Amino acid sequence: MTSAHVAPVAVIIVNYATAPLTIEAVDSVLARHHDGLPVEVHVIDNASPGDDARILSQAHVARGWAGTVTLHLEETNHGFGRGNNVVLQTLARREDPPDKVLLLNPDARLDNEALAILARFLDDHPRAGAAGARIERPGDGTVTSAFRFPGLASEFSGAVAFGPVDRLLGRPRVALEPGLPTQQVDWVSGAALMLRMRTLAEVGSFDPDFFLYYEEVELMFRIRRAGWEVWQVDEAAVIHHEGAATGVQSRQRTLPPRPDYWYDSFGLYVRKTRGRSGALAMTLARIAGWALNRPIAAVLRRPAAAPPGAFGAMWRRVLRPLVGLPPTQARR
Repeated sequence: MTSAHVAPVAVIIVNYATAPLTIEAVDSVLARHHDGLPVEVHVIDNASPGDDARILSQAHVARGWAGTVTLHLEETNHGFGRGNNVVLQTLARREDPPDKVLLLNPDARLDNEALAILARFLDDHPRAGAAGARIERPGDGTVTSAFRFPGLASEFSGAVAFGPVDRLLGRPRVALEPGLPTQQVDWVSGAALMLRMRTLAEVGSFDPDFFLYYEEVELMFRIRRAGWEVWQVDEAAVIHHEGAATGVQSRQRTLPPRPDYWYDSFGLYVRKTRGRSGALAMTLARIAGWALNRPIAAVLRRPAAAPPGAFGAMWRRVLRPLVGLPPTQARR
């Protein structure tokens, strides 16, 4: 008697100038048995500068990855969403595509049988289109990995960054508390995100308009809008060395300037999910919150909540497109 065919779970890791981290991420997948589930790994190198393509190619041979790990050495930096789409679209065209994909950051590691736990969870919850793991950070323990969709109140309150305003507005925070029990949420961290391929076939993969930031939030917005569920699964654990791949950490005391593509992505997200008038309201709410935060931060001797150059960038990259003008570059 032959056993029933079990479709593999595909793991996708997008690399950009983080080859050593990516190798560790792959090794963390290959070191687990996944409760017997067949697993295939896809590594996309987004035209990294330096020797990343060579390092990954050498690791492919030296570590015996052939047959399990597929390298996609791209000549263009697609960004996060489009990089994942390179593989997602290839998988979708196969005669026998996988049922599920796990998107894993290059600076993340499986801390238990997270892949198998997430896969079984989707099997047991047929309306779950996406499921995220609990995120552990070395030295910090469990950190936030589940979120609400941004709204008018949360944009203003988050930008003001002042407790009394937060309480007055009913604590309208985007980030939920760390260590939540398994439950439905609006969206989960993209550091370890499992997606059902059937869900992606229905709602589409990552929006190619995004380069980096907000693309996973927009995707889960579409997933939720189509009637699928998004879950935070506490039993699945992943270690995430935040900022190791991007250089950006949520707890940085002094914020560095944000690149133009962050503002572009913010503008795209609010426009695609809220419409032009809603996007304009959310953008102005954030700007007003940042402006109010300035004197508060000065009195409390705290760093300002707005990154350097934020007000000008919001006008150049977000507000101008919202009022029908082309975005512009900063003056040098």
